[in-house]
Amino acid sequence: MTNDHDGVRELLAAWAVGALPPADARAVPLHLADCETCAAEAERLRATVRLLDGTPGPDAGASGAPGDVRDGAARAGQGRGGDAPAGEGPGGDARAGEGRGDARAGEGGGGADGVLASALRSRRPRTPGVAPHAAPYAAAVAGLQALVRELPGRWGTPVVHDWDAHATVAHLVAADEHLAVALGVGARLPASRIPAGTPAAHAWELRTADAIAHEHARAPEETVATWAAQAADLLATPEARDPGLAARAATVMGLRLPVADHFVIRAFEAWIHADDIGRALGIAVPPPPAEHLEQLVRLAVRILGLALHDAPPVLVEVTGTAPGTGWVLGSDAEPVAAELTLDPVDFCLLVGGRYAPDEVPRGLTGDERAARNVLATAASLAWL
Repeated sequence: MTNDHDGVRELLAAWAVGALPPADARAVPLHLADCETCAAEAERLRATVRLLDGTPGPDAGASGAPGDVRDGAARAGQGRGGDAPAGEGPGGDARAGEGRGDARAGEGGGGADGVLASALRSRRPRTPGVAPHAAPYAAAVAGLQALVRELPGRWGTPVVHDWDAHATVAHLVAADEHLAVALGVGARLPASRIPAGTPAAHAWELRTADAIAHEHARAPEETVATWAAQAADLLATPEARDPGLAARAATVMGLRLPVADHFVIRAFEAWIHADDIGRALGIAVPPPPAEHLEQLVRLAVRILGLALHDAPPVLVEVTGTAPGTGWVLGSDAEPVAAELTLDPVDFCLLVGGRYAPDEVPRGLTGDERAARNVLATAASLAWL
């Protein structure tokens, strides 16, 4: 790249997450050392990355306050660059050790899986400065950043649908793009030529296919850098930090919801696909922390309730949410026909399309047909 002002600004988010392609790793710090405007924007983006990591950053002074980005850039330009290799996001300490032990994630073993599980947990939910509605997305991004460090040499592993691991991350670039564009963040993928009047579902399939084809022509590390930079941009928007701004409605992927809810949907999808990749690699990915999982459950229940407004009513209880919480979903003109009890992770995997309605573990009493209708409708909501 050239060291032009506009060219550098397009790369600042990638610089902030340590994901610059090698060809740009020197030019950007040199420009930041001389340009106050770009240096200020770089510091704003890097502050967002620090919130994900829960640390003050590599240039912090003894007091823990952020250092001056131009000082760090100048040092980088003198041969002491702090940029991580392409594909690495915030917090290089999340890298799992080399080699593979037999320890399962969450058991605290010394193998790679145990190290990764600890890294994933340690990076959530430390998101000070990000509003509660954006915290699940910030945590899911950090978790996936930790997980993709396990992928070198295995990017071609089949994951979900007909996607390999590389395509799965490319899909997330396209999926996050909808909210990013709605919030004024520039698209990072070439535009698709989709005929006007194409049904929304088919248009999304075409966009996903275009995104995957585009990213498969690039190195996986470049795809990760693009995804990570876009995520950092999203989390740096005013709407990610201000619940008042996030209360406004926006139509994203055909759903008109408050922006806050769209952030929760982004978290939902990032976690689901991290779990997909983890399963493909044989690594157990921890679920979101309880307070984030509850946000996912509550949003899914609201959307499911809209889809079931005329159905025979069923009491749905999701264990692990607030004590005594249950939702009657369906018509309010009939008595409750059945009761369903589901684990929150299983419920989210059902809504995410990762369980068939007849396979999800649940407790059921009452009208089995009414309960099955709820499960089938929940599974039909999946677009992931």
